[in-house]
Amino acid sequence: MGLDITETQQRLQLIEAGFSLLSELPSVYANWRQLLVTHAVKGKQVHDARLVALMNGYGITHILTLNGSDSSRYPGIVVVDPSNP
Repeated sequence: MGLDITETQQRLQLIEAGFSLLSELPSVYANWRQLLVTHAVKGKQVHDARLVALMNGYGITHILTLNGSDSSRYPGIVVVDPSNP
């Protein structure tokens, strides 16, 4: 977004203050690997699959995103896309 380091740090602190940070669960890697195989995920979408694996580990079902098609392939994940009401 073209922000300098100081501005980026300040914005991150505001974001982090409003959300809980989740630790990596031991089950995430195995779930992520299974998602890659089951859904034939490749390329940049492997990062979305990793997020879904973490969501699965914590029982999180909803994701707010501007690119819903990347997460809609996963059963049990509800995509909330503000650009597509």
